[in-house]
Amino acid sequence: MKLFKVAFFIIAVFASISCKSKDSGKEKEVFHEIKSTKVIDIQKYETAYFASGCFWCVEAVYESVTGVKEVISGYAGGTEVNPTYEQVGRGLTSHAEAIEVYYDPEVISYKTLVKVFFGSHDPTTLNGQGPDKGAQYRSIAFYKNDAEKKVITDYIAKLQADKVYNSPIVTQVVAYTIFYDAEDYHQDYEKRHPNNPYIRNVSIPRLERFQKKFPMLLKKEAH
Repeated sequence: MKLFKVAFFIIAVFASISCKSKDSGKEKEVFHEIKSTKVIDIQKYETAYFASGCFWCVEAVYESVTGVKEVISGYAGGTEVNPTYEQVGRGLTSHAEAIEVYYDPEVISYKTLVKVFFGSHDPTTLNGQGPDKGAQYRSIAFYKNDAEKKVITDYIAKLQADKVYNSPIVTQVVAYTIFYDAEDYHQDYEKRHPNNPYIRNVSIPRLERFQKKFPMLLKKEAH
């Protein structure tokens, strides 16, 4: 019986720091009111798409980077139409949790965004990142044209040539097709829920590691 209780406790703790954590309907409704005013102003900027684990973490990283105007959490890399968080989180689709980055190319280059991507997660981990396991958390760099594809593949080649990692890079380099916005309550999740166990124990430490590694890329307010 004691062993059962210990096992149950461990599972409960692990679940509390998972990206699959749910929120109340009230939180979703409040967030929807805030998020709906932001979309129109960002359409003039360029977009880039990445996946590298829980989108709460990845969104927070890119939001801290100079030249990035907005980051949207969502789903990409699969074939199912209009996927939901429940479906993607349970591994019932071929999509991954991903982000859409709106950026000013006069301030930050696509190459730098790729640098941020590889510098903020472990690209040698197959189908997972940190405590989140499954293909829905895989590492993907999406490209919209041949120029972007070359930037990604050249950067991977340099990382491998410089032997930055002890294991092979398993990041998928995939042609961008479509991006589905995640539900409103996921947007700016780290900022909205700083006391969430997953945010405190996984997301914020990941953001801080990135910021310490690349202080020259950060917005003033992120220092």
